[in-house]
Amino acid sequence: FTEPSPVVDLEAEYVGVTSVILTWVMNDNADSYTYRIEFVNDTKRNLTSNETKAEITELIPGTMYNFTVFAVAADNETEGEGMSLGLYTKPSPVVDLEAEYVGVTSVILTWVVNDNASDSYTYRIEFVNDTKKNLISNETKAEITELIPGTMYNFTVFAVAADNETEGEGMFIDLYTKPSPVVDLKAEYVGETSVILTWVVNDNASDPYTYRIEVVNDTPVKNLTSNETKAEITELIPGTMYNFKVFAVAADNETEGEGSSIGLYTKPSPVVDLKAEYVGETSVILTWVVNDNASDPYTYRIEVVNDTPVQTLISSETKAEIKELIPGTMYNFTVFAVAADNETEGEGVSVFQYTKPSPVVDLEAEYVGVTSVILTWVVNDNASDSYTYRIEFVNDTKRNLTSNETKAEITELIPGTMYNFTVFAVAADNETEGEGMSLGLYTITLSVNSLQCEPVAKQPYLMLKWKCPFGNNSGFKIKISNVHTSREELAPPCTVEGFEQTFQTASLSFFSTYNVTIITLSNGSESSPVDKLCHTSISDPPRPSEVPSVKVISHSSLSVEFSDFDSLNGPLQAYAVMITTEEQGPDSLKSKLNNTYKDFKKKKTTTYVTYVIKTEQEEAPSSRSQNGKNIVNVGKGNTMYGYENGPLIPLRSYRACVAGFTNITFMANMIEGEDSYVSFSPCSEPVLLPQDPGVIAGVVIGCLLAVFAVVAIGGFIFWRRRRKDKRNNEVSFSPIKSKMMKVENFESYFKKQQADSNCGFAEEYEELKSAGVHQPKFAAELPENRGKNRYNNVLPYDISRVKLSSQSPGTGDYINANYMPGYNSKKAFIAAQGPLPNTIEDFWRMIWEKSIYSIVMLTKCTEQARTKCEQYWPDKQPKSYGDIIVTMVSEVVLPEWTIRDFTVEKANTPESHTVRQFHFTSWPDHGVPETTDLLINFRHLVHEYNSQNPMDSPTLVHCSAGVGRTGTFIAIDRLIQQVEMENTVDVYGVVYDLRMHRPLMVQTEDQYVFLNQCVMDIIKSQRERKTDLIYQNVTAMAIYENFTPRPAFGKANGYHT
Repeated sequence: FTEPSPVVDLEAEYVGVTSVILTWVMNDNADSYTYRIEFVNDTKRNLTSNETKAEITELIPGTMYNFTVFAVAADNETEGEGMSLGLYTKPSPVVDLEAEYVGVTSVILTWVVNDNASDSYTYRIEFVNDTKKNLISNETKAEITELIPGTMYNFTVFAVAADNETEGEGMFIDLYTKPSPVVDLKAEYVGETSVILTWVVNDNASDPYTYRIEVVNDTPVKNLTSNETKAEITELIPGTMYNFKVFAVAADNETEGEGSSIGLYTKPSPVVDLKAEYVGETSVILTWVVNDNASDPYTYRIEVVNDTPVQTLISSETKAEIKELIPGTMYNFTVFAVAADNETEGEGVSVFQYTKPSPVVDLEAEYVGVTSVILTWVVNDNASDSYTYRIEFVNDTKRNLTSNETKAEITELIPGTMYNFTVFAVAADNETEGEGMSLGLYTITLSVNSLQCEPVAKQPYLMLKWKCPFGNNSGFKIKISNVHTSREELAPPCTVEGFEQTFQTASLSFFSTYNVTIITLSNGSESSPVDKLCHTSISDPPRPSEVPSVKVISHSSLSVEFSDFDSLNGPLQAYAVMITTEEQGPDSLKSKLNNTYKDFKKKKTTTYVTYVIKTEQEEAPSSRSQNGKNIVNVGKGNTMYGYENGPLIPLRSYRACVAGFTNITFMANMIEGEDSYVSFSPCSEPVLLPQDPGVIAGVVIGCLLAVFAVVAIGGFIFWRRRRKDKRNNEVSFSPIKSKMMKVENFESYFKKQQADSNCGFAEEYEELKSAGVHQPKFAAELPENRGKNRYNNVLPYDISRVKLSSQSPGTGDYINANYMPGYNSKKAFIAAQGPLPNTIEDFWRMIWEKSIYSIVMLTKCTEQARTKCEQYWPDKQPKSYGDIIVTMVSEVVLPEWTIRDFTVEKANTPESHTVRQFHFTSWPDHGVPETTDLLINFRHLVHEYNSQNPMDSPTLVHCSAGVGRTGTFIAIDRLIQQVEMENTVDVYGVVYDLRMHRPLMVQTEDQYVFLNQCVMDIIKSQRERKTDLIYQNVTAMAIYENFTPRPAFGKANGYHT
């Protein structure tokens, strides 16, 4: 057979991994061909095919084969030329394709190739997103870069045979690149149990992203997924450190970018129970509670706000002391819990708190009264304008008072009671109080009510009664005094208000007037005194020791001469002459006081009362002997009361006794002995009457009748004069005695009288003692007026006494004061005693009624610890004395005197006027000033002022008694004018004239000598060619030289208006 033609168009219809399908074309017409396919690698193999196509199998993948096709003739031997074709089998597909690393913009793929021929392989990696790209690798690993983050890629890996063309089947994997890490991760909000995080993602592919938030504490990881670039993480623990990591997750919900982390503390919870454990003046201690489990590492920031900038304090405890605060000031304290990072703070909790005000200082009582106290204090705080003050006052109970000022009046207190007053400054919140400042005080105890004093019959003491005052007391001090004595007694305390207390004084003198003062006591404090003028009872007169003198007048009559009984126990009201024929003891006579002459004649008794003499009778059968004794004629037959003075029996012996009565009581004209206060003289020795002489008796009787007639006429004349004296209130003065002389003769006279220790002046003064003493003083001696006299021996004469108008019942017209003549007027002065507590109202009534513009006061209120004059003027506040209202408008205090001006007005009238008081303070009682010029200057000051007053306005002058210093001052005024106007001097005459108007004027010899010395000094000053006296206190006088008083009422003429 011929060789077949070579095949043509030999090609691989299919190249597989382990097989190849070859096709070719045979142009020969012989249909009987077979075909030998020879394929050679390292070994040669053959395959026979009956067609122009053959599949060669069991090849090695990726291996280079040389395929040769021979056409074989029908004889199966004859072969044509072979046609060759070199081919690589396809490599096997890679296996285990996976991403060894997926990054944001790169992926590292790895794979496995199991072919033996793989050493010569290369690999094409095709990655497709929106576009297709290729990468060649010589290894079974490839890094694909420049990818888009977070984007889905399809990666296909093809194994490529050594011819760089034959590729195996591709193996693919779909992968997302990792998203980029989020940026700007921060906490938009940090709360106590939640945090809101926000972040930014810059990837273009971020729209489908989700985000995983990983929350890490000490507890296991907690994850949260969010579809937004924001997430709220809740259910956290307050004040706890958390690490928040945010991962961007690609659309496959698996591929995550790198996490971005932020460490945050949640806010601590607000503190609770914030309160002030202690509030001081400049510091506050705050405490609070924190309920967080994480609170151990907390610190706390305390913010302190006032009007000043914020002050901050850090504390590591749930307690803090804030110092250097301002007392009494409102502060806002805010406490923030701060987490362990010292930055993260919880919500602040605030408390408004005032610091305590500082304690008040200088707490004192401005006024302590009976039921009220005025307290004052000082507060030094700057914030004190807004303060109020709580005053706590404690006795048995506690009470409170609020004041807006640093002064408070506490009223409705109990008199005489100890109170503890505590003052607290209270801040503007009306709650915060400073420390209290305390003061213990007793209120002044209340004076007693309704003081009464009652004499006890025939007892030398007084029974005092008063109503127990309201409040507490520790007893009563009772002062009992008069001019002769002064004593103090203590009475026990009382407890029941209004309950009548009684007190019996110690023994006093009978028939005496006492000023009783009762002062309520309470723990050292004393009430205002309550005064009462009291009189002790009278009693039986002291029994006289002197025996009556009995003389025979006739055979039937006797004369009984006896002395007045001592009036120590009361004024003698009556005497009874008793006749007895037997010896009688004084004790037996009282029972015989109702025996009469008739009883004697009937021999019923040997002792009888023959005559009763009332000491105040207008006509009495007794007369006085030259030695002042009483003489009673017994047996004259006259009758007094129920007693007959019958004739005695001749040749009988009689004794006489005298009964003296301080109180005599009659019943049916007979003496009631038991009810009378009586004592008896010793009885005389018996006296024998002679026999009736017959005719001679007639002559004797005639003589006796003549004597009786003379005595009767004399008694009648005496009686008539006495009645006239009682009716006459305008007794004429005795002729004024005078020792007037020319001024030029006075010096020699002065030296003469001054010789031998003022012997001449002493004689003159002795002569003056009797001047005016017999003038009546009936008004001063009335029982209702006795208590208005400071001294019992200084009583105003009726003829010149100042009479007040009786404006209301019971006031009376009496005041211990007399009009005194001056140089130009018989009523230039009024000399008065210093007011007593019960005569101050009368004193001001006199000033008002008598139009007085000047008062000259010559005593201090207290001298040598004794009260000389009550302070009758007010101090600062106006004061009412009855219906006269007095206000002090000025006071000038100088070394030797003080000058005060008062406005005096009467209630319910429009009238008022000014009164000036010249108070000389340098004159000792019963003495004289140190120098004459001192008093002369003072007199000039008064005289200058008085010259501006109305002519009919008297100058009121007083000291204590109103006679010694007062008389000296008035006398100096008259004598100076006498010297200046007449060039004459009459010291004796001036003093005599003053004493005719008021007793004891110029009270001591020293004062009388001082008057003469003043005149001597005045005359010497004139002799030195000075037209007037030298006055040294020019400054004092200049103060008042322009003062003009305002007259206010009408004139008063004569002594009594």
